[in-house]
Amino acid sequence: MKLLLHNGQSTDVTSILRKVTPFHLLDTEVIETIIEKAEIREFPKGSYVFRQGDPSLQTLFVIVSGSAEVTVLNEQDREVVVGRRNELDFFGETVFLSEEPYSACVRAAEDLTCIVIPNEIFENILSHNADFTSAFSRILADRMRNVYFALITENEPGHTPIDQPMRKRVANLMSAPPVICPPEDEIQAIAEKMTSGGVSSVVVVDKDEKPLGIITEKDLVGKILARGDFLKRITASTIMSTKLLTVAPGAFYYEALLIMVRNKVKHLVVIDNNKLVGIVTIRDLMISRSTGALSIVNSIEEQTTIEGLAKASKEIDKVLQALVAENATSREILKIITEFFDRLTRKVIQVCEREMIREGHGAPPVAYSWITMGSSGRQEQFVKTDQDNGIIYENVPDDKEEEVAQYFHVFAEKVVEGLYQCGFAKCKGNVMASNPFWCRSFKNWREVITEWLNKLDSENVRMMTIFLDFRHVYGKKSLCDLLRNFVTRSFQKSSTVLLFLAKDDLNHRVPLNFFKQIITEKSKEHRNMVNLKGAACVHMVDCLRIFSLREGIVDTNTFSRLEQLAKRRVFSPDDTEMFASAYETLMMFRIRQSLYQLSIGKQPDNYINPNELSKKDKAALREAFLAVDRLQNLTGHAFYAFVG
Repeated sequence: MKLLLHNGQSTDVTSILRKVTPFHLLDTEVIETIIEKAEIREFPKGSYVFRQGDPSLQTLFVIVSGSAEVTVLNEQDREVVVGRRNELDFFGETVFLSEEPYSACVRAAEDLTCIVIPNEIFENILSHNADFTSAFSRILADRMRNVYFALITENEPGHTPIDQPMRKRVANLMSAPPVICPPEDEIQAIAEKMTSGGVSSVVVVDKDEKPLGIITEKDLVGKILARGDFLKRITASTIMSTKLLTVAPGAFYYEALLIMVRNKVKHLVVIDNNKLVGIVTIRDLMISRSTGALSIVNSIEEQTTIEGLAKASKEIDKVLQALVAENATSREILKIITEFFDRLTRKVIQVCEREMIREGHGAPPVAYSWITMGSSGRQEQFVKTDQDNGIIYENVPDDKEEEVAQYFHVFAEKVVEGLYQCGFAKCKGNVMASNPFWCRSFKNWREVITEWLNKLDSENVRMMTIFLDFRHVYGKKSLCDLLRNFVTRSFQKSSTVLLFLAKDDLNHRVPLNFFKQIITEKSKEHRNMVNLKGAACVHMVDCLRIFSLREGIVDTNTFSRLEQLAKRRVFSPDDTEMFASAYETLMMFRIRQSLYQLSIGKQPDNYINPNELSKKDKAALREAFLAVDRLQNLTGHAFYAFVG
């Protein structure tokens, strides 16, 4: 087909379409089929192709000549230019496959000529051209990512970066240059440097200023004065701590916070390209932040009773609220809140261990690993969910098994009750360490896992999906690690179980209709709503878990699993970005909805009404559902073929 352009020149439409990404991946025959069904439209400069709020035209516009501006209406109903489309570009893709109204305007910036492709021909291309579909999915992923980042970075009026300490970089918080000393410096000189510099630590360095260790005020008091050694000639190398915890200057506040919380330290050495550039302290973080996140950590650590821990645990919700207010990403939020909940759980366990001794039960008869499962096992907790936990204890002789099992049963009941008092509801399905089924010796755990694999009925598959995200929280970690290795090896050997797990997930698909719109529930209680967890998040968790089992990946976190799978080229870079952005989006909606429900006195239930969202948020949610749908499709292809 020849086309006469505005400038009077003639051009071949087929050759133009072949230059447009991703149409360049199609055969000439397919492109000619498109041209037969397509039409050419012209738009004079200044005219609108469509306006924000107009119903979808169900067409894709490919620019042959000219250019177009993408605009949106702000709160004052003034048009703001947010993008531009030039020759060999296309637009209209965000609602191309739906009946949703346009979320932006497109206006001809100059005389515009477009190839207009109808939806029905495009759907046929998608179903028969894998490479084209993959490339088009990447473009959709880019659109989704842009919408998502707009969603999480859009500040409320009047907010400035200084109001968002969680988003600050370590470089903005650290003391630089740090106070240093050589290893041969005596303690008197070190104390003088601390005093004159007004600091609480000195970094010990070699002649090239490479960090060797750190000396804090606590070291001077605990290692010198408390022992009465202050009259002796003692050097920096004698008392310094060589276990240096470091952080990069580009790291966020929350990353420095996590390192301090996990390792119970108050100083981090800042290293850039193997060079010492500064030091950041717990005081620096506390000055930077008013919500008291670190004081909450200290409060949890100081408690010696369940009652005290229950009171301290209520403060964690304030950290969540602050993180959301500061537009932290869902991944950042999940890391921090899970760390707080882990710390709280460990303290509850320690209190219960002491209670067991006081009550005459004694210390644990053998070493054990307290494990957590479900969202906690995946390090994806953001509110206090129902408990999913268990115990793996060391093997014991048969004649001691009943006695040891009874000890851990009493102990587990105490811990479960303690966690309940701290706000973690008891599991309605009784998936808790207080249930003997979830409290076993290492040998018995291996036996029950083998039984699950050998008898693949619906009940055993259900048990596996509950258990497979287990993670160590307290006790002897090697027990958990060894069992994880056993699980990984066992599942890798069984292609049948992977098929069963895949079928179990694919029996329930993402609720999208023929036009790729989200299908909401019709029940009276949740009419016009959708369950973000059950409808989408569960499928992403299930599918990535199955791929990870096949690949022998031991990570339980969904984002980490996805990263590991991408490194092994299980997914393309485009699909990886799409899935990561989708999960970020889904989790952020869940977090915000849960906070809202808590604020009005309701229990979070993961339900949301898409029609109550802004157009931008609704578009982001739909794109996330489309990504999960694609992941389910890839899972079906991979594992049905895998079993063969």
